[in-house]
Amino acid sequence: MQAIMETLFDVVYLTTVITVGILMIRGCKGNAQFRLFGWMAVVLGAGDAFHLIPRAVALCTTGLEHYTAALGLGKAITSVTMTVFYVLLYYVWRKRYQITGRNTLTTSVYVLAGLRILLCLMSQNQWLSADAPLSWGIYRNIPFALLGLLVIVLFYQSAKEHRDQDFRWMWLTIVLSFGFYIPVVLWADTIPVIGMLMIPKTCAYVWTILIGYRAMRRENAAA
Repeated sequence: MQAIMETLFDVVYLTTVITVGILMIRGCKGNAQFRLFGWMAVVLGAGDAFHLIPRAVALCTTGLEHYTAALGLGKAITSVTMTVFYVLLYYVWRKRYQITGRNTLTTSVYVLAGLRILLCLMSQNQWLSADAPLSWGIYRNIPFALLGLLVIVLFYQSAKEHRDQDFRWMWLTIVLSFGFYIPVVLWADTIPVIGMLMIPKTCAYVWTILIGYRAMRRENAAA
């Protein structure tokens, strides 16, 4: 039952975010903000597919323990693409609120993203092993969490300042995604049921994407 339900959920999720992303790229009408948002959605879905598709195959066949290497490699790729996702989201923020300059802020985003990707690529992560160390799971997520916190603060402040109704909950979707993700990183290996938090985490990302899609449709309709 878990295999069927989880696989169906993942299929719906991947299909939704990638389809919405393509629709935004094609329907942005030259608006750089929404084109970026579309690519952000595609990166999210395509990156997650590297982990979710092997997981679905494993659940529906011989079990997760027989797909350790494929799942680990997929998780590594997803870790990198999620970092790219937040860099793109930062540029969505800049485009939406017409931010210029602030080079120190941009440098901070790239430093945190670069550090996160570098840590993800380190052999100490042992991505292909069934006994990957928890310590490196924590290390690589420190700059990632700081990058997420930075984006949360930026969207919260700007949406409030500009009274941006379309993006007023963007900060909350990111808070929720990290709120559900961090316990999984820390405790899912010892308490497997905590892994179920990845479902609401995924729903938070779908909410993020739908915020952008609805804003695009509203602005296109008003044009």
